[in-house]
Amino acid sequence: MADIVFAAAVSHAPGLTGWFDKADEESQRNVREAYATVGSDIRDANLDLLVIIANDHLANFPVTDYPDFVFGMIDEHSGPDTWFKPWLAVEDYSMPGRPDLAEAVYGHLQGAGANVVRWDEPLRFDDNISVPVTLTGFKDMGVAVLPVIQNCTVPPVPDERASYKLGEQLGEALRALPDGLRIGVLGSGGLSHEPGGKRYLAIDGDFDRWFLDLLAEGDHDKVLREATFERMEEAGIGGTAELLSWLVAMGSIGERPCEVLTYAEVPEWRCGVGAVRWTV
Repeated sequence: MADIVFAAAVSHAPGLTGWFDKADEESQRNVREAYATVGSDIRDANLDLLVIIANDHLANFPVTDYPDFVFGMIDEHSGPDTWFKPWLAVEDYSMPGRPDLAEAVYGHLQGAGANVVRWDEPLRFDDNISVPVTLTGFKDMGVAVLPVIQNCTVPPVPDERASYKLGEQLGEALRALPDGLRIGVLGSGGLSHEPGGKRYLAIDGDFDRWFLDLLAEGDHDKVLREATFERMEEAGIGGTAELLSWLVAMGSIGERPCEVLTYAEVPEWRCGVGAVRWTV
């Protein structure tokens, strides 16, 4: 039986790398320190595999055939995708995969009821993967990664309960890996933002703080009752629901305490930014 020894969730937004310096110095410092803490936790966990759950920004699949969860199965994952390089402003990176472990996890999830597919070709990574692996320093650690790309945009979106359930099943699949393996889970996405919408430059700070406080309480039933997909959409259409990836991570570890590492409300970043970690 493998062990999940690390779990966290962080925001991603192109402003966190492309125009990070547009924020005030305090916000920059707090966010930099929070992501560094997550990176330090990953190093200290001595992981064999990090599973990163992040949403797809319509980069990999057509809206007419859009899977809910996509597991990257190849032996090397790289980014950022060429199209996104100018506005992300991050260095090229390459991270090892573990096709053997990815195959075992994917196989365990067959028949789970979710729309889960495998992808045996390179996935296009934008800020969804590129921002967290850069800011935490994970891209340079040499630790294997299993990217899970989630649909948070194209209806019908797997809602809060479907996402949490997939997380529970993912946790079971990870623990079913061979004895002694040390596994980490990282949710990537959110907080409030509305990309390209009427509230493009607006951040719903009240929602963000409420959501983070809710997670910190550690009552997962309450989270699922109150932090619904509809409530996320009210805080920012087409963007805030990236937090569903946090719920997948949360489901994978079960009900336990959560620590909020930071929150920043910076309009120039066009997204509420936060980071949390769970005690595992």
